[in-house]
Amino acid sequence: MIDLHRAVAPSILSADFGHLADEIEMLNRSEASLIHCDVMDGVFVPNLSFGFPVLEAIRPIAKKPLDVHLMITHPERYVERFCDAGAWSVGFHLEAVDDPLPILELIEAKGVRTCLTINPDISPERLLPYLDKVNMVLLMSVFAGFGGQKFIPETLDKVRYIRTEITKRQLPTLIEVDGGVNIANAHLLYDAGADILVAGSSVFHAAQAEQAIIDMKR
Repeated sequence: MIDLHRAVAPSILSADFGHLADEIEMLNRSEASLIHCDVMDGVFVPNLSFGFPVLEAIRPIAKKPLDVHLMITHPERYVERFCDAGAWSVGFHLEAVDDPLPILELIEAKGVRTCLTINPDISPERLLPYLDKVNMVLLMSVFAGFGGQKFIPETLDKVRYIRTEITKRQLPTLIEVDGGVNIANAHLLYDAGADILVAGSSVFHAAQAEQAIIDMKR
């Protein structure tokens, strides 16, 4: 059973891809709960990252579950392949689709956890109809597409809003936050009601990455 209370999910988008196996081994040793994998297509977001081959390469050596965040158009075409490539969870953007429900069903049918994501300019109210239909919601605290952006403080209010709704409905839905997360704002996010924090440069660019994860959690 994975403990996802005050969890950290380092994003390998900020890892050293020249030594990716070493970076994964570091995360295996660390107190990270998940390994976050940002997939970008250069269309939904103005950047490219990686796809199935990287996921398939790290799955055999990763001892932590792979948390896949799809920043792509037409996620319905690819979610099943990401499930087959070894994803523990697959998330996609609400604003990238007309109807998320059939895509969530594709992911569920593979026995993989579902996640629905919104960018900072999307109202969290749009997530409300789906809170009981997903395992997680991911609130972007920067705009999807680039690492190293500055945290948007208004995200804290969105986390509180979604947490209130989840609590009111007595749902097990988890809240994940991604973007500009660091040691300075981690405790604010946890206190607001976040369960999982995605951290990229604040982990992989830290002098001691494993200690950075510990400091973020505590």
